[in-house]
Amino acid sequence: MNMHNVVLIGFMGTGKTSTGRMLATKLGAAFFDLDQRIEEKYAMSIPEMFQQYGEAYFRQREREMVQEVAGRRNAVISTGGGTVIDPRNIELLRQGGILICLTADVEVILARTGNRGQRPVLDANDRGEEEGRREAIKKLLKERRKFYAVADYTVDTTDKSPLLVVDDIIRHLKARGRGR
Repeated sequence: MNMHNVVLIGFMGTGKTSTGRMLATKLGAAFFDLDQRIEEKYAMSIPEMFQQYGEAYFRQREREMVQEVAGRRNAVISTGGGTVIDPRNIELLRQGGILICLTADVEVILARTGNRGQRPVLDANDRGEEEGRREAIKKLLKERRKFYAVADYTVDTTDKSPLLVVDDIIRHLKARGRGR
């Protein structure tokens, strides 16, 4: 069966990478983490890319990587939290795949994204203390809500292990006739 791609979208810290790896294994699919592939291709971390060249440069690299992986088949693609901001990215990813949005509550995201210097978009909106970071998360979530709403299915990962999230996604795929 020529399986559509499963594209994981959602805010940073919702579990897209860990869930994506497990889901790809269970589905017998290739796994592509867009951020990791960008870092490998340009031999620099995303925070370094933001610092040296700015967000617009990174978003262009991200768009190029979406073009590169969106045409694959039988793949699980984990996107960056802001990938969905560009409608061209959504259009490309949707052509060959089903979009699954992972969500989590603010406190869980705060705990999962606690390392400063690793999340440039969040760090740029962060005043340095926990309350500032919480407010930055809330602000970004509000700004991006409409972009995440394009998903075909949404899973709240707040109280679920990656394995439970994977099982939920597989049930959804089978119900839609896209699973194995």
